[in-house]
Amino acid sequence: MQKGNYKLPISQRVYLIAILKGMGVTARHFFKNILRPGQMPTISYPEVKRNYSPRFRGLQILTVKENGDIRCTACMLCATACPAACIHITAAEHPDPKVEKFPQEFNIDMLRCVFCGMCEEACPVDAIRMGPTYELANFDRSDFIFTKEELVKHGNNTVSQVKHH
Repeated sequence: MQKGNYKLPISQRVYLIAILKGMGVTARHFFKNILRPGQMPTISYPEVKRNYSPRFRGLQILTVKENGDIRCTACMLCATACPAACIHITAAEHPDPKVEKFPQEFNIDMLRCVFCGMCEEACPVDAIRMGPTYELANFDRSDFIFTKEELVKHGNNTVSQVKHH
C-alpha cells in the first residue's frame, strides 16, 4: 500500500458518531445534575463557601502590637525569601528612638504572589501571616497591589488574636 492511498474508515470520516457520543455524555451529566442536585460538584459560591483545612494559606495579614503599631521591623527577610518577588518594602527611621526602623511602605502584588508561605516562615517577629481569607477579585490590576494599610486592615488583629496555622 502506498503512503497517500490510505483512507479512514467511514465511521471515522463521518464525525456525526463522535458528536452524538459527546452529546450523550453531556445529556447524561445534565439530567443527573437536574435529578440529584445534592450530588452536584458545583458550589453556589457567594451563598455557600467551601470549608478549607486549617493548613490553608490565604491572603497575607500584617499583625500589629498590643499598642496598635505594626509589628514589622522592615528587616526585608520576607521580601528576600519570596520566590515570586512580589513584596516591596521601603524602610524608614521610626520617630520613637527605641525602635530602630519600620516599613514606610509595604506592598504586596497579589497577581504575582504564589501563596507559598515563605514570607510567613521567614519573618522573625511574626509580623506577616497567611490568613484565612481567600477572596480576591477586582476589575482593575492596580487594585491587586495591597498596601500596608490594607494588609493591616485584612487582619486587624494582634498576634495573640490571629489564629496561627
